[in-house]
Amino acid sequence: MNEKLKENIKESLSSVLPITVIVLILSVTLLPLETGTVALFLVGAVLLIVGMGLFQLGAEMSMTPLGQSVGGQLMKSRRLLPLVLVCFFMGSIITIAEPDLQVLSNQVAAIPNQVLIWTVAVGVGIFLAIAVLRILFHVSLSKMLIGFYLLVFVLSFFSPSSFTAVAFDAGGVTTGPITVPFIMALGVGLSAARSDPDAVEDSFGLMALCSVGPVMMVLLLGVFYNPTDAVYAATVVPAVVTTRDVVREFVVAIPQYAGEVLTSILPVVGVLAVFQLVTRTYRRRQLLRMGIGFLYTILGLILFLTGVNVGFAPVGSLLGSGLADSSLRWVLVPIGVVVGYYIVKAEPAVQVLNEQVEEITEGAVSRRMMNTALSIGVACAVALSMVRVLTGLNIYWLLIPGYAAALLLSRKVPQVFVGIAFDSGGVASGTMTSSFLLPLAIGACTAVGGNVVTDAFGIVALVAMAPLIAIQVMGLVYAHKSKTAAPPVPPVLDEEMVDFEEEL
Repeated sequence: MNEKLKENIKESLSSVLPITVIVLILSVTLLPLETGTVALFLVGAVLLIVGMGLFQLGAEMSMTPLGQSVGGQLMKSRRLLPLVLVCFFMGSIITIAEPDLQVLSNQVAAIPNQVLIWTVAVGVGIFLAIAVLRILFHVSLSKMLIGFYLLVFVLSFFSPSSFTAVAFDAGGVTTGPITVPFIMALGVGLSAARSDPDAVEDSFGLMALCSVGPVMMVLLLGVFYNPTDAVYAATVVPAVVTTRDVVREFVVAIPQYAGEVLTSILPVVGVLAVFQLVTRTYRRRQLLRMGIGFLYTILGLILFLTGVNVGFAPVGSLLGSGLADSSLRWVLVPIGVVVGYYIVKAEPAVQVLNEQVEEITEGAVSRRMMNTALSIGVACAVALSMVRVLTGLNIYWLLIPGYAAALLLSRKVPQVFVGIAFDSGGVASGTMTSSFLLPLAIGACTAVGGNVVTDAFGIVALVAMAPLIAIQVMGLVYAHKSKTAAPPVPPVLDEEMVDFEEEL
């Protein structure tokens, strides 16, 4: 087996194992589950582990080098109109293919699926072009984010109040396993072509701005489509008795998710084909390697989505409804803390981001630091979401102070942490959030008789918001430690020490 694949699968195992153990403990103690349901969950966990390992390896071999090459080539051209048009097209076409967006669009019944998908895609396309222009013209990311989020909150007051959570959720799910590797690599390629001292800082921030676009566009859409009739199709747990029944459930589901994944990947392969025809950048051996990478990506995503949707989603819904329907419903809050702490590590896009952060910052911001900060932030977000489900607390009471704190911090921390934080917010709210945490919240909301649209929706938005604060707080700590660290040895003194050591 490929050594890199082994390493990725080990990382996936360490990420998924804790959440698997938590669910098993709950099934034995607070909420007994049927044996067939537990078997579905365990098989889903195995598929998720293998799928995540294959996906990470495939993204590293295919989408990352493609994004970097496209970004570098765009920066070299320096022709604004083609650059803007190409970025708009790529952002739109890749977003249309995002699996997480398909999941969300199925839940908002008042808006036709294609209308919602195209609205979000246009938002990402516009803001990807804006993000690239920001890199080109060295515009401050924090100032842009403050301006755009102020506009978003003003706009939200003109949209139906019941639509706010759905709009912010749309911004979270857009940046999923397809868009993140490509757009992150695009930013690296764009900034690398600049080769100036601020290039590293500007390589982050594309995902941050691309998450704003969908929120703004969906809020505008809310003015024309009243979502009060939106419903969520409750997750149905299949009746399984034997191991053959368990296997059949996954085998039957694989073609559906294979079709979704192929539809998602084909636009990216099309970008590679057009890019190669125009620029002749890659040699035959590089194209072969990238082709194998795309195969790994496709296979990994098929296994991952099948495992999550068939094995994890039904259990999430059962846990939510079962715990909320009992006298111990408030136990959902501490359970949410534990689940949130571990579940973010199982997001494939998070691991892609963390690896790129560690590489670009040359280890100054390690994957371990990123994972810890993200886990703490998401744990708090899921706990607050469970409080909302149980009390019906309006999401504005959390979003407005949360984003206000994040935007204020963006003026105090090193700019590289601003980009990393807002990019992290986009990637943390991925497939696991929409396929496990959202059913958990909806199951609990249904059990307590709450409003699904206003109380359960919004968990993705809070998960996306939490890393903005957590990573920037980490940036404050990092900046403080850097100031209090021992001063560096002056160059002249350093040369004298070298000469002295040579004499000795």
